[in-house]
Amino acid sequence: MRIPEILRHAIHSEAARVDRSALARASADITAAYKAGDFSKPALQSDLHRLAYALVRMPATFAANLHVAQELRERVPSLTPKSVLDLGAGPGTSMWALAEVFPSIERFVLIERDAALAGIGNRIAAKSDCPALQRAQWESADLANSSSSEYDLIIASYSIGELPLSVATALVRRCWTAAQQMLVLIEPGTRRGFDTILNARAELIRAGAALAGPCPHHDECPMAAVGDWCHFAQRIERTSEHRRIKDGSLGYEDEKFSYVAASKYDVERRRSRILRHPMRFSGHVKLQLCSGPIPEQQTITRSQKDRYKIARDAKWGDVWNF
Repeated sequence: MRIPEILRHAIHSEAARVDRSALARASADITAAYKAGDFSKPALQSDLHRLAYALVRMPATFAANLHVAQELRERVPSLTPKSVLDLGAGPGTSMWALAEVFPSIERFVLIERDAALAGIGNRIAAKSDCPALQRAQWESADLANSSSSEYDLIIASYSIGELPLSVATALVRRCWTAAQQMLVLIEPGTRRGFDTILNARAELIRAGAALAGPCPHHDECPMAAVGDWCHFAQRIERTSEHRRIKDGSLGYEDEKFSYVAASKYDVERRRSRILRHPMRFSGHVKLQLCSGPIPEQQTITRSQKDRYKIARDAKWGDVWNF
């Protein structure tokens, strides 16, 4: 996957006159801050950090958001949001991904307490050819005190994990009440990120939500039951600029993420979901599946013909309806 050209150019134009060595150091600072998991102070301490974030992290988080949005479009065909609230919007990454998938969206409201980061996002959005992005409304507020007004779709991407658990739980509860069609929560695909999603999932199930993704059921999470964590990956193409700043040799990176989406609509149940990369052997494929309270192992042999052909092409994260 690659980000849209118009977005790539808009991001790079923001940092065109900044020293690349300084951006590389700022990128390393951001990585260290997120790995430390200390959110007592903002990870982005300067304009240099904010530009490095836009260059290095925005494409990866765009990829995760786009993956989730495409999944929701497939799972809930009746989802046609017109208004979106983005909580902890950063430079507006989720907005770009949602606009790609849902042309029905007419209004974006983005909550971001870092006014300078929101400024970058606003300038980037102004270069879009999408009227809804150009008209996006930016508001400065802490997530804990964010608006509870009604919106068709509410999303919090890579943001509620930075809140204390009690505050995050109250926010999820408030957002579920305000969301008229869908609530989407995305976090890094780490154990900590998954724990944030797992707690939100439990709260949403208690509230009577229909889970639109990724879970095919409302039972206890099988990955948590065995001490593992549920996450997915989306490969994103790196630009040469991205590789220089991160001092990377590969032309791509894999963004790992955990998420949960709760729908106010009825959702067609799927039988199971593939939890890990399928293991392909001569004559058979082994799948690890989420279909109930414990992970299920399934072996598909060549003799199963059509099912075997599908299993050979299956990917981590795919729905498995057999």
